[in-house]
Amino acid sequence: MKLFLPAVPLLAGFLLDCIIGDPYRLPHPVRLIGRLIAKLEQFVRSRMNNLRRGGVFLALTVVLATGAVSFFLLFLCYRLHIVLGLTAESILTCYLIAAKNLRDESMKVCKAAESGDTERARKAVSMIVGRDTAVLDRDGILRAAVETVAENTSDGVTAPIFYCAFGGAVLSAMYKAVNTMDSMIGYQNAHYADLGRFAARFDDAVNFIPARLTAILMIAACVPLRMDAAHAFRIWKRDRRKHASPNSAQTESVCAGALHLQLAGDAWYFGELHKKPFIGDPDRAIEPDDIRRANRLMYAASVGMLLLGCAVRMLLFRGCYS
Repeated sequence: MKLFLPAVPLLAGFLLDCIIGDPYRLPHPVRLIGRLIAKLEQFVRSRMNNLRRGGVFLALTVVLATGAVSFFLLFLCYRLHIVLGLTAESILTCYLIAAKNLRDESMKVCKAAESGDTERARKAVSMIVGRDTAVLDRDGILRAAVETVAENTSDGVTAPIFYCAFGGAVLSAMYKAVNTMDSMIGYQNAHYADLGRFAARFDDAVNFIPARLTAILMIAACVPLRMDAAHAFRIWKRDRRKHASPNSAQTESVCAGALHLQLAGDAWYFGELHKKPFIGDPDRAIEPDDIRRANRLMYAASVGMLLLGCAVRMLLFRGCYS
């Protein structure tokens, strides 16, 4: 029984996320991290002349503070009782994995598009993407939803599992801090080019291995899902570098190949057009049900990462829970 204890927080956290997801009305660690980032951004802009150095200070402060607080809380819980510690770490892990939230929010787009309500679909997709959605037609809205499921399969689900495998909920929370910083200040525009430079590079670094491992797991998941694994692999090899980020196209290219869709292309951000290459081939027209297919691919790859993560934890932390 003790052999399986290290895997309990990861397995229980994932199952909790599948069942209840993120409770919107309760305090959320990621929202608290976001508030810390916003406060530190104000401090850096008002007190520091060199925004690049200020960005390094902001990023390191947020990551170290996140790690210290989560370590202290879990250490205290484990000191009181192992069951309390396992429960607390399982709950924190649940907060850090966003599979159900990603599925629920993307399915709002799917259902609105299926009902023919393009404006409701546009509003729903605006809640999960960073691009300007006012210029998107129906197909553009659907592509944006599929793309965000594909990209966030790694960022929001498998990467937190990956880091939890090696460092528990503490390391996973620190990863989430980096990812949250990138989503808030890691933009390549005049306002954030200097302040967010380090956060964006930091995010690229911590996602390098998880993104590639997730892409491989997604290709493997095509087999039980009866999707085109061979085409997914072919498009991944061809298009995995067609993105400004070294990581985002890894999972997007697999999804595009598995579904025989063409994704990405030019997009508007904050009123500015960003030229981007296409990923995948336009073998067929996109349809709302492709959002469901992308979610099935996300969950299948996530289960693969979960099994690997549980095995790693049982190997690395055996004897630590006695």
